[in-house]
Amino acid sequence: QVQLVESGGGLEQPGGSLRLSCAASGSINSINAMGWYRQAPGKQRELVAIITRGGTTTYAYSVKGRFTISRDNAKNTVYLQMNSLKPEDTAVYYCNAGVAVVAGTQIKESEFWGQGTQVTVSS
Repeated sequence: QVQLVESGGGLEQPGGSLRLSCAASGSINSINAMGWYRQAPGKQRELVAIITRGGTTTYAYSVKGRFTISRDNAKNTVYLQMNSLKPEDTAVYYCNAGVAVVAGTQIKESEFWGQGTQVTVSS
């Protein structure tokens, strides 16, 4: 139905920057909120940032002022610009989207996740 494909992860030194992208494709009528979550080894998945279709953003306290979430509604894509990276930012980052999916003659609201992209911050 709907696929979320992330890109942009990798290895970066402390203080460096990375930009994650997540493109949604499939039987999409519209996308509501889009967000990024992360999960470090041995920890629960946590919210990093979310953005509504209208552009309202919310950030976890730990990333506020360092990370910026944005989206391109025409491309069904959400981005996460990560600056001033810290070792504690190391995690698998997952894209999430609330999608109005076209299903025949109906529209159904569903939540989708990407496969995850590894971000490692280390010197």
